[in-house]
Amino acid sequence: MAHTEWAKAFKPLLAQYKGKKHPLNYTNIYQLLVMVILSAQDSDKNINNLAPALFKAFPTMKKLAKATEEDLYQKISKVRNFGNKTKWLMQLAQTVKDDKNIPLTMEELTLLSGIGRKSANVIMREACVKAEGIIVDLHVVRVAPRIGIASGTDPKKIEKQLMEALPEKNWGEAGMAISFLGREICRPSKPQCLNCVMNSCCAYFKKGK
Repeated sequence: MAHTEWAKAFKPLLAQYKGKKHPLNYTNIYQLLVMVILSAQDSDKNINNLAPALFKAFPTMKKLAKATEEDLYQKISKVRNFGNKTKWLMQLAQTVKDDKNIPLTMEELTLLSGIGRKSANVIMREACVKAEGIIVDLHVVRVAPRIGIASGTDPKKIEKQLMEALPEKNWGEAGMAISFLGREICRPSKPQCLNCVMNSCCAYFKKGK
């Protein structure tokens, strides 16, 4: 499909999920930043469960900057790869120092410990700043090639393909919309194709028919 066709085809999906909050249950950008780092290779559900105790102990970046490894281990030991994530959070807090200093550009966010492009895209989307890329999480890696708008399994390459296929004004919502579709409708097995707003242009559905 041509770029103009993908832009048109994505309109119903973008309308369906526009502005829907990320599944991580955060209340401010500081919490989101910490939770995004913790959620890498882990489930949003697990991070949501342990977040209240973590943020009770460290309600701000300033408080987090004073945490020791032992302090953090007590709160996040149930998180996958918690050893590295503890180091990243401590480095992050020492660098940023205060909630008001949290950067909101791709360049500055990806300089922080534990933040890659996906995490930066999530933070920028939730903070409602201008998108500089498209969120590509595990759901998008699976669903975008299934729809046919991208190919392969490399998140960076899939992001590039999505950015080329969709107008820049849609970048902020597109990745999260595909992710929600993957969580709710386009499941790995038994996708609910007949209930999907993308079935008119989806390669998987057309092939199945």
